[in-house]
Amino acid sequence: MIPAKAEQPIPLVPNPWGQEVLVMHPHRFNGAMEAIVALRQQKTVVLNLSLMPAEEAQRAADFVSGGAFALDGQQERLGELVFLFAPHHVDLSRS
Repeated sequence: MIPAKAEQPIPLVPNPWGQEVLVMHPHRFNGAMEAIVALRQQKTVVLNLSLMPAEEAQRAADFVSGGAFALDGQQERLGELVFLFAPHHVDLSRS
């Protein structure tokens, strides 16, 4: 058995490849704009629009989809009102 010794925790170094996943549940269209900001910061975004009125949810999905396209990102529909948006360098496996 290895004796326990007091060690300093290893500091976490920010990953330049953006492996952070942000789950968002916006209530209004303005919340969807934050998804594009996160995508620009190389974060993967799961966007659940089920809390928005139907018309706003459609506008938000179209808006974020266009933003992802402009940023050379990827998108995948996970459910009726749930979408995944990822930077271009994230490997999405589809089955």
